Amino acid sequence: MNNFIFQSPTELIFGKGQTDKVGTKISEYGGTNVLFVYGGGSIKESGLYDQIIDSLEDEELNIFELPGVEPNPRIALVRKGIDICEENDIDFILAAGGGSTIDTAKTIAAGFYYEGDPWEMFTGDEDPEEALPVGVVLTLAATGSEMNGNAVISNMETEKKLAIQSPALTPDFSILDPVNTFTVPREHTVFGIVDIASHIYEQYFKHIENTEISDRFAESLLITLREASERVLENPEDYNSRANIMLAATLALNGGVCAHSDIKRTYLCALGKDTSFIVHPIEHEFSAFYDIPHGGGLAILHPNWMEYVMDAGIEKFVQYATRVFDVDPTGKSDEDVAREGIVRTREWFNKMGAPTKLSDYNIDDTRFEEIAERLTADGPIGSFKELDKYDLIEIFKMS
Repeated sequence: MNNFIFQSPTELIFGKGQTDKVGTKISEYGGTNVLFVYGGGSIKESGLYDQIIDSLEDEELNIFELPGVEPNPRIALVRKGIDICEENDIDFILAAGGGSTIDTAKTIAAGFYYEGDPWEMFTGDEDPEEALPVGVVLTLAATGSEMNGNAVISNMETEKKLAIQSPALTPDFSILDPVNTFTVPREHTVFGIVDIASHIYEQYFKHIENTEISDRFAESLLITLREASERVLENPEDYNSRANIMLAATLALNGGVCAHSDIKRTYLCALGKDTSFIVHPIEHEFSAFYDIPHGGGLAILHPNWMEYVMDAGIEKFVQYATRVFDVDPTGKSDEDVAREGIVRTREWFNKMGAPTKLSDYNIDDTRFEEIAERLTADGPIGSFKELDKYDLIEIFKMS
């Protein structure tokens, strides 16, 4: 087990009816002029918008709105949000939505203090050191952005989707009311579940020895997530299943960046491990080029990555298969057990209705080489198994 530092300063406010506290919490954190960031019309249709506005008005807060956040959130809207902040002395940013909305709010918060175009924060070498305070009302269980210091933004002009990490981006508080996820469309519920599982896989499949605590923690999250996903897809208003999925999302990527000479960031599922991700950066390239749903891309790519790298650590895949999916190893080779675990992963995703191949999004092999070259511009990627350009192209072909 490696040395690590874990820190998560976000105040987590979990449970039914907690949304009504949003105005009070902003006041407690010193907010007066609030930029309210959200997506389309879903929070208005559900009544959540009115509930939040009422709570803010009860505290006599000055409200400025920035609607229009899209999946694969755009840097263009971030620029617009920064302009609103500068023109109106905004001192607090509230995000109501899922990861796209939260990441937009975080980037605006950091961009407010950044001297230059906010996209330069993503293409430069230094992470943001200062940001406006951010609060969250979560409506989609997926990214864990409600309790970490990460943000991912797309630039459609350059066809790039990049991430920044900084303690300054960690929300001050996040309200997690599972009722706010009841109206999430089935497709987005599925994509969120896949994203949660993928976050866990990124941290689980490592070669670091003696990490039983983080391994068992990850495995319990996966088992609970799989069980809850079956129930919630049958009954979208199953409160306890929604609650478990929501908490699983937060715990799957809970924490973030900690300044340290040899440890940049650590999460609960990665305590004692390295935290390098591989399938997420790959999917970000496909999202940047084709603007596909993040969870949909992960559902396609992650099982194929598993199959391609399995030989680099067969024992970890055997552990995964037997502990998470109860695969019976009796009379089977390690390879057979490991492959059965991957097959069951695909079956889980497919049963939920996730896409199974890139052609489901009308993606062919036209840009495979270009994507692989961008990913390996600085050399091979991946810590479980190093992958060069040609390895990546093979995974894309499998997908």
